[in-house]
Amino acid sequence: MSTLGKRGGIGERKDYHALNAQLNLLGPDGQIQFGKDIEALRAYLDNEIEPRTRKFASVEERITWLLENDYYDKDAFGRYSMDFIVKLHQHIVKGGHQFASFMGAFKFYTSYALKTFDGSQYLENFNERAAATAVLLGGGDEELALKIATELVSGRLQPATPTFLNAGKAQRGEYVSCFLVRIEDNMESITRAVSSALQLSKRGGGVALLLTNLRESGAPIKKIENQASGVVPVMKILEDSFSYANQLGARQGAGAVYLNAHHPDILRFLDTKRENADEKIRIKTLSLGVVIPDVTLKLASQNQQMALFSPYDVQREYGTPMSDLSITKHYDEMVENPRIRKSWINARELFKTLAELQFESGYPYLLFEDTVNRANPLKGWINMSNLCSEILQVSQPSTFAEDGSYETVGRDISCNLGSLNIAAAMASPNLEETVDVAVRALTSVSDQTNIKVVPPIANGNRLSHAIGLGQMNLHGYLASQHIYYGSEEGLDFTNMYFYAITYYALRASNRLAIERGEKFVDFEDSKYADGSYFDRYINEEWKPKTERVAQLFAEAGITLPTAKDWQKLRSQVMEHGLYNAYLQAVPPTGSISYINNSTASIHPIASKIEIRKEGKIGRVYYAAPHMDAENIEYFQDSYEVGYEKIIDTYAMATQHVDQGCSLTLFFTDKATTRDINKAQIYAWKKGIKTLYYIRLRQRALMGTEVEGCVSCEL
Repeated sequence: MSTLGKRGGIGERKDYHALNAQLNLLGPDGQIQFGKDIEALRAYLDNEIEPRTRKFASVEERITWLLENDYYDKDAFGRYSMDFIVKLHQHIVKGGHQFASFMGAFKFYTSYALKTFDGSQYLENFNERAAATAVLLGGGDEELALKIATELVSGRLQPATPTFLNAGKAQRGEYVSCFLVRIEDNMESITRAVSSALQLSKRGGGVALLLTNLRESGAPIKKIENQASGVVPVMKILEDSFSYANQLGARQGAGAVYLNAHHPDILRFLDTKRENADEKIRIKTLSLGVVIPDVTLKLASQNQQMALFSPYDVQREYGTPMSDLSITKHYDEMVENPRIRKSWINARELFKTLAELQFESGYPYLLFEDTVNRANPLKGWINMSNLCSEILQVSQPSTFAEDGSYETVGRDISCNLGSLNIAAAMASPNLEETVDVAVRALTSVSDQTNIKVVPPIANGNRLSHAIGLGQMNLHGYLASQHIYYGSEEGLDFTNMYFYAITYYALRASNRLAIERGEKFVDFEDSKYADGSYFDRYINEEWKPKTERVAQLFAEAGITLPTAKDWQKLRSQVMEHGLYNAYLQAVPPTGSISYINNSTASIHPIASKIEIRKEGKIGRVYYAAPHMDAENIEYFQDSYEVGYEKIIDTYAMATQHVDQGCSLTLFFTDKATTRDINKAQIYAWKKGIKTLYYIRLRQRALMGTEVEGCVSCEL
């Protein structure tokens, strides 16, 4: 350990590092030394940040210099007068933002703050980054910019990394977190998909690609048998593409691929993640996701063989890509159809293989196809997710001419993410306004995004205005209120909180539709338009089941929506529509949680004192937000909580979220593949839409810290 008080040179452990490390050592009284982390924070800001921050005499001088030297975006700032920009900065300063941990400040200055082009000086503090973000998202609307600034500096709203990192900067990537791209069964589509992966990765987003429609290895091409190479070579090309493209070196390219469980290449697909796989096929950095229909689980429960169907034959027979059909609905007829070639594997063995691979690598992600589509309020079939398994939207294929140009531009998927801090939101003077401002801020990202280089992405964004309002700090809030995660009160709160957020988000989108005179495309074919989406909220009674949760909402001044409120909203939506086709998605969150002093997403903490490896500085220690000596017993970690309570909590949230919730499951070193299979079945029965990573405790103890979702948290 380095000597306190010394400021070492590059590569040496400085005083703030030594102070932070004492979080991991109990003090003389046997308690966690929370105060040492605050000392580390002050030392870091005073000794590392302040001397390297460029000074300006005034806000006006600073903004002028940044604009003239191509650090800030002239178009974004040019929508406002200088007087207003000064006023905005003054307004933010009054918010009194302070970092709550060393890790929060360290993450902000290493990952988000604007620096000189040579990296020698900082040009922003948190308030100034919040101001630049509000300037961009306000879109020239001074009142909205002020409201967004208020939500940012209060910690109630935190945009996802691509937005918070790039907003207002002249040299930047895109503001969008996630992209989902279809690949159809032709060389033109494959070529376009690889190009799209490069272009989108270059701009900073995580990219997922759908492989289900590609014909399997050995399938015929132009009637000549055994010609197709299958999905694995395409995966290798994509992996190389992501390793090549990154966002100005700030964010490494990251991709995922999804394949239906009934694709003939499913076992080859999974074998690419085995630790002993041949290097010719091994996939190291690409994430894998498997789409699982209900029939797959049914066949596994009966220990039966399951049919794998040729995508080429399926499309030829149905005139529809395999990815856009319900395998469960059509399974028996496809089995009986002699014109669809098929092979067979044991369904139970498939799930055993899934669990084995999850033990080895944490992959694959799982998407429960029929659960997702039963909950889908829009016309169309959802067939994939994103890099973090929370984006669930309908897509449409593109068609191509022989020269590779588009004959018809389909609809691929992008999503603009940001999360509310649940503890701060519950302390909001007006939760409905907080949600309204958040929806408008995220919608602004969609409105200001037009990625022309990938036309189906631009088209999908233009037609759907999709956003993903997420949540974080559930565990931190519950523990601060002396409520155990996954307890009766914890589940009750989760249910009623997401119930309220859903109502407010729909109201906000309805207001936008009224103000702009515009609905998302295909609104008329949705369950919103015919009113059926609202039935469950009108026909069922929704109110807290426990006195403690009722008290929490009452003390916060939050009046929960009634059936009459929902009836009125239904009438408004049926008459005027919604501006956003999708409104909610709960990402894993990571860096934004640190700077916002929040526990990540809505899952339990991984550890009371988290250890992260951070570049040259090495190990950094981070105490769970809101934890103190009085409430520490309520901060059980994810391994102590167990998968049942985590799934139960996510099930409460999922029933209200129109897209998905990124759900990681944690197991102790005593877990078996059977335990993982039991968790998968339990999640499916509880209505969970997707499963993200599987984490084993011994991996964390060996120092393999969780990296998580690159597009949403790093």
